[in-house]
Amino acid sequence: MIEVKGLRKNFGELDILKGIDTTVEKGEKVVVIGPSGSGKSTFLRCLNRLEKPDAGSVIFDGTDLTRASEKQLNKVREKMGMVFQHFNLFPHLTIRGNLTVAPVKLRLMSREEADSRAMEMLKKVGLEQKADSYPNMLSGGQKQRIAIARALVMDPEVILFDEPTSALDPEMVGEVLSLMKQLAAEGMTMVVVTHEMGFAREVASRVMFMENGLIAEENEPDKFFGSPESPRLREFLSKVL
Repeated sequence: MIEVKGLRKNFGELDILKGIDTTVEKGEKVVVIGPSGSGKSTFLRCLNRLEKPDAGSVIFDGTDLTRASEKQLNKVREKMGMVFQHFNLFPHLTIRGNLTVAPVKLRLMSREEADSRAMEMLKKVGLEQKADSYPNMLSGGQKQRIAIARALVMDPEVILFDEPTSALDPEMVGEVLSLMKQLAAEGMTMVVVTHEMGFAREVASRVMFMENGLIAEENEPDKFFGSPESPRLREFLSKVL
């Protein structure tokens, strides 16, 4: 579904990504872990061109996003949901408004269709009773479940999660992770940057360790956590597990 070749990204003098090569297959759950500053979020943001790579290519369903027009990019982003660390909900819109604004503006659905789809997704995340509330009336965990529902309204083929639980109080982390586990069980293709090692162990089809702008090691969870090959990954896991 996604093919990444020689992906590089600099911010001024800083080399953030130094040549990433990987693929994401349909139905895979790829979990990306690593120390702060290793390039995890930048990698994720390059996948849907929120960041423009400096070299290499990201090919999604046959479209090279690094060379795509704005129109092509918008078509791809309809199929590639994104869930952010800080929710990125519009504070001036109700929850219903947050979920319907994109499909209506992009003319993918009529207002009635978008409304019906929004209610369906709110039901899925257990928050249909909050449709007419505003984001500031919700807990952090509820906001993040709404952000996931907003991504689902567009019926994406893949969802990118950028540290979806790191801004939450510990007691709210569980409700978001259980929703993500449910999506994984339903077969959603997911790329997840997270510090939640239990989630990586339980849900990932592949875990990727990033260090200094490169994929230092990747493997299926049992081998990744049970017998890491590189001393650096062993050291990292000894601190976080």
